[in-house]
Amino acid sequence: MSLSHLPNLLTTTFADFAWWLDRRLRQRLNLIFLGMLLARGRRTCTSWFRPAGITDKFRPAYTTINAVGRTINSMAVTTLSTVEPLLNTRRLTVAIDDTPTPRYGPEVEGCGIHHNPTPGPTGQEFLYGHAWVTIAAIVRHPQWDTIALPLQAQLYIRKADIEKLPPERNRPFQTKLELAVEQLKWLKSWVEDRFEERWVFVDGGYSNKTFLSPAQSEGWVVVGRLRKDAALWSLPKPKRPGQRGPAPTYGKERVSLAMRAGHKSGWEQVECVQYGNRVTKKIKTFEATWRPAGRRIRVVLIQEEHGWVAFFCTKVDATVVEILESAADRGAIEQTFHDVKEVWGAGQQQVRNIHSNEACFNMNLWMYSVVEVWAWNQAEECLSDRSASPWDSEPRRPSHNDKRKSLQREVLQGEIEEGLSGRPTKERIRALAERLLELAA
Repeated sequence: MSLSHLPNLLTTTFADFAWWLDRRLRQRLNLIFLGMLLARGRRTCTSWFRPAGITDKFRPAYTTINAVGRTINSMAVTTLSTVEPLLNTRRLTVAIDDTPTPRYGPEVEGCGIHHNPTPGPTGQEFLYGHAWVTIAAIVRHPQWDTIALPLQAQLYIRKADIEKLPPERNRPFQTKLELAVEQLKWLKSWVEDRFEERWVFVDGGYSNKTFLSPAQSEGWVVVGRLRKDAALWSLPKPKRPGQRGPAPTYGKERVSLAMRAGHKSGWEQVECVQYGNRVTKKIKTFEATWRPAGRRIRVVLIQEEHGWVAFFCTKVDATVVEILESAADRGAIEQTFHDVKEVWGAGQQQVRNIHSNEACFNMNLWMYSVVEVWAWNQAEECLSDRSASPWDSEPRRPSHNDKRKSLQREVLQGEIEEGLSGRPTKERIRALAERLLELAA
């Protein structure tokens, strides 16, 4: 199948992804990416193959997916290059979080019991499947607010499940925090000299010395959630004249967040932009020392309707507005997880090999980022045409599914124009009609 009808961004990006593979697999990978874009229904690998025209040679297609899983770190550089024009040149901001995908069957490699962050009406606290530690670049669209563009994901496997892997695919055990640190190191090697600052937003589960210490040593400013019972200490007193030894790092007085939040004085009003709206927050801020961070931190207490919450930043001179907006921007990765699963069907691919599973999840992430980059400068009315639904007049930004469908229309329009170019024959018109019918059905 010819891919000449694709938009320039897809042609270039697909070729860059394929460059990392053996030349015998490159064209097949381009077709698989195209099939992912046009797939419908349950998003198994076979649903990718059908719109890509992969029929009899489906086994080599599975081999191609497996090869992608062995080169995740290298191929993710292509995603970074694709999203780089949208990044803030002064400050690189990324978010790290983990998300599970349910799987079924005892022969799926790397599966285990994981905490379920969205129990749903059944209240299912745990699920059986995979858990993915994901790093995403945070960008702000002038109209659509904050968007998280995933760069790559690493599969977290519990120590008890590592032993179940076959010997040829065994790997050392790494915690989620260690995987997150590895992702920051990978990213730093590619962006170290391109940005003045590098900030990373994390959830409370990553506010741990195992993550904070290496992240800071690599030059990252960390913004995260603080436990309400966090062991904070006062600032150290300056050295007395003639006092020997190094200056103390931590103070000697324990700081209680609950007592600080419960005191009526010290609260102030601050305006910031969160989730696309300008809001006024009631906050307290102060400096403290914290052993997991190994230094002073900036603490911000926020009084919400349901109670108070605490955030920290390892950059002491960061402003309250920067911290508040960063805490809200981290939520964009949660929306990305939802769209990757609902729109692209991440986790539905029925593959068993651990490399194939890693490839499928990351390919879904990469397609999400590619579609968002393509839609960045598109007019809103082109992405979500509601002319056929006059009753749908509620103003809202285009969803990711709207953007994906708009890109599908452009790809199909290009395929139609290519099929009718020159002097179209009956055979070409019939082949084009059958192709469109297959995609529609």
